[in-house]
Amino acid sequence: MDLSRRDALAALAATGVAGVAGTAFLDDGDEATGTDPAAPDATPVPDDGLATLVAVAETVYPSAAEGVDTFVETYVAGLPDDRRDEVLAVAADLDATARDWFDAPPADLDRSTRDDLLRDLGVDVADPDADGYLSERIRFHLVNELLYAFYASPTGGRLVGIENPIAYPGGTESYQRASMEEEDG
Repeated sequence: MDLSRRDALAALAATGVAGVAGTAFLDDGDEATGTDPAAPDATPVPDDGLATLVAVAETVYPSAAEGVDTFVETYVAGLPDDRRDEVLAVAADLDATARDWFDAPPADLDRSTRDDLLRDLGVDVADPDADGYLSERIRFHLVNELLYAFYASPTGGRLVGIENPIAYPGGTESYQRASMEEEDG
């Protein structure tokens, strides 16, 4: 399934910042062609940080997810400045660790090696902590942030069986239907 800029904006709406981000990415209801430099709150995501974030997203998202780079760029660019700066700082730390351990940035590693990197760092078992050890910060700022965006988006939700994510119209009906299907099957 193809994640889009609209999916990223829907995820941002769940965080309460889509009004600002939406004007930067949508033009007359069509898909955006990129960041509008005239939009005061739209800050382009640096290429090196974006590459690391996309690499993490491609590792933790289901393999059926497509359009991850555009989705991640739109979501991260729409975050408030302080949050985006924290995400990018932790992405830089992960990049430095990958370069130290594998002589390559995370984007140049295959999915399996990226998964091993995150597991070897203990990210899969770390408690998310914004100011903790590296594994805790990666879990909080990268993995949890990217998974939140994925699950809060309509396409991401459909891909994992949540047709209408929380705070999205029709969610109650979707959850009731899912529980009835579990009882039947």
